[in-house]
Amino acid sequence: MTAYLWLIPLGFCVGAFGTLIGAGGGFILAPLLLLLYPHEQPDIVTSISLAVACANAISGSYSYALKKRVDYRSGLLFSAATVPGAILGALATHVLPRNLFDGVFGGFLLLAAGFLLAFPRPKTRGPRKHGIHVTRHLVESDGTAHSYTYNPVVGFAISIAVGFVSSFLGIGGGIIHVPVLSYILDFPVHIATATSHFMLAIMALAGTLTHVATGAFHHGVRRTIALAIGVVLGAPLGARFSDRVQGRWIIRALAVSLALVGLRLIILAFEAGQRV
Repeated sequence: MTAYLWLIPLGFCVGAFGTLIGAGGGFILAPLLLLLYPHEQPDIVTSISLAVACANAISGSYSYALKKRVDYRSGLLFSAATVPGAILGALATHVLPRNLFDGVFGGFLLLAAGFLLAFPRPKTRGPRKHGIHVTRHLVESDGTAHSYTYNPVVGFAISIAVGFVSSFLGIGGGIIHVPVLSYILDFPVHIATATSHFMLAIMALAGTLTHVATGAFHHGVRRTIALAIGVVLGAPLGARFSDRVQGRWIIRALAVSLALVGLRLIILAFEAGQRV
């Protein structure tokens, strides 16, 4: 276990930044693990990343709950949709060879980064007149009030796909759910990050338990423990710092991080392909 103690400070940084932007750190940790362990199979990497993302999300959700930023009703609805996809995604990770997995992951991150950089601030639309819509009212612990309306059918449908993709890539889903909640469902960014963390805890747990059942998680238990200690300590710091960061800067930080990591993974996939 002492050989993995250096992973604790890494987990701390991942937990703080992942909680700040509501992505749970999985989108950072999964590609970092791919870089740190270039010969490890994708299912082992994703099992470690999902388990750590789950620990991060639980810690971060508690911090956000104290701030009263979590939309529990919406979060439970969307989480119910992500669980089946998360299980299937965890089962599918062994299908792709490592270099192809890296390329797919990197391309996905670059596309997400491009979208967020092009549209750093979600547009607030007016009241809907067609379809099923739900209006939510939340008041934070500091008195900040939020009112927003969204289509639950659209959110539920998207969450099914989010569950599969995020579990398959080992990123936990926050990196997808935050933009979905903000850009498509009109959640305020700070509510989106907090609610995304709550959903991530449920979804990542489903994916992790699937990896445990298949035996993939057995190879990464010690690394997971070290990283989990770090993220649990770092998550409250990220939640506290979020009070000082405007929503658009959270989105931009998320986009830049995605672009850098995605580009690196594509380069690695290309180099691996050249050696084959």
